[in-house]
Amino acid sequence: MESLSNMYRRARRKASYFFDLVSFVLRLFFQTLSPLWSWILRIPGVEFLCIRARLLCVRVQNFASLTWRGRRNEPSENNRYSSDEEEGISGGLYNGPTVRSPSEVPEKPDEPTEVKVEKEFSGNEYRVDETDDFYCDYDSTWEDENEGPPRRSRTFQTRRNRTYKFIRFENAAKDMQNYRHDYPNLHRTRHFGQENDEKPNLSFYLGDTSSLPDGVYIHQFHNEWKGKYAKLEHTHSYIQWLFPLQEPGVNYEATTLTKQEIQDFLDSTTARKNLLKSYELMLDFYGIKLENEETGKVARADHWIDRFQNLNNHTHNNLRITRILKCLGTLGYRHYQVPLVRFFLEETLVNGELPRVKDSALSYFLFAVLDKQERRKLLKFAYDHYNDSEPFVWCPKKIQDAWSKAWQEQDQFSLEGNDWDNMSMHN
Repeated sequence: MESLSNMYRRARRKASYFFDLVSFVLRLFFQTLSPLWSWILRIPGVEFLCIRARLLCVRVQNFASLTWRGRRNEPSENNRYSSDEEEGISGGLYNGPTVRSPSEVPEKPDEPTEVKVEKEFSGNEYRVDETDDFYCDYDSTWEDENEGPPRRSRTFQTRRNRTYKFIRFENAAKDMQNYRHDYPNLHRTRHFGQENDEKPNLSFYLGDTSSLPDGVYIHQFHNEWKGKYAKLEHTHSYIQWLFPLQEPGVNYEATTLTKQEIQDFLDSTTARKNLLKSYELMLDFYGIKLENEETGKVARADHWIDRFQNLNNHTHNNLRITRILKCLGTLGYRHYQVPLVRFFLEETLVNGELPRVKDSALSYFLFAVLDKQERRKLLKFAYDHYNDSEPFVWCPKKIQDAWSKAWQEQDQFSLEGNDWDNMSMHN
């Protein structure tokens, strides 16, 4: 008799194929009606509903396509997800030409070399398993392939302290892990009638073609849209062109990146320079300035008060920032991810200026960072400055306890040192 786990895997696989088919049919439908659809999207509230519907479909499809994680001794049908992002790149449904993935592409000579502190977050105190209160199946931040996989000793996951905030983080973690693993289960489709060798995103960034449906060239975005904050806020069809990804967006006339297109983009100096200008365009829209092109350091711009208010009032920009971070990691600016995420963590947790960005910064922005060691450092920074009454759900409880213990030991050492200094003064 067929085992329950095999039946479960087959059902999830069929569900994934079903949503792939639905996505393909909808893409054909909306392409045929693209002029009418562009007019419909201008009706207040329609695009918001479409965005919510798409996010729901993506969540269902991601759940259906994720590999079954059974008990420890149960063999997996497909080892698509590994303990680290760098090992989980290969595999999946894409059978195109073999090209290096974004996380494998060597940095350009003009980019600074990342400084990694390999031993800073290693050791038994950073080994977690599924019995932890805040263990997340879709977060590989604390797994170390060199020490073997984490223990899978429990038969069910404890729901103690599993608040709505943790459930929201868990849903976000599915999406971010899929990105960090280079979309291993993504079914890549093209528009009807589009040739396989066409590269619309690269062509747009080289200035040869315009965006759709707006008909704007890349140099027009950079020269004519900068400072036009109302246009940047209320137009929703440009962000997929300025920051393309391998996953679709709400603009059905924008196309997803292909593997070969990513490689050609990375090899093009013109495309990379134009992407940097697009990044600065959006930073200015958010009240941020790029202080150092070499390191990616960012800071508040002079008009930050007005732009921060806009960020708090229009939370759909959180989705845009997540897309920007993903695109930076895919198209050659991986080292820009950490400074931008650190900036938002400081503004939300330390300065308290962006309260409606905080949850997205913790659940999405932080986990878009491809470098695992840098992600761990950012989580430590976030934990050190988290003052919310609700628990810190973005990190396993065991690691939080280790950090708290280090705090207590440091405080105790400081108190003892002060007592010794006081005694010396009295003597």
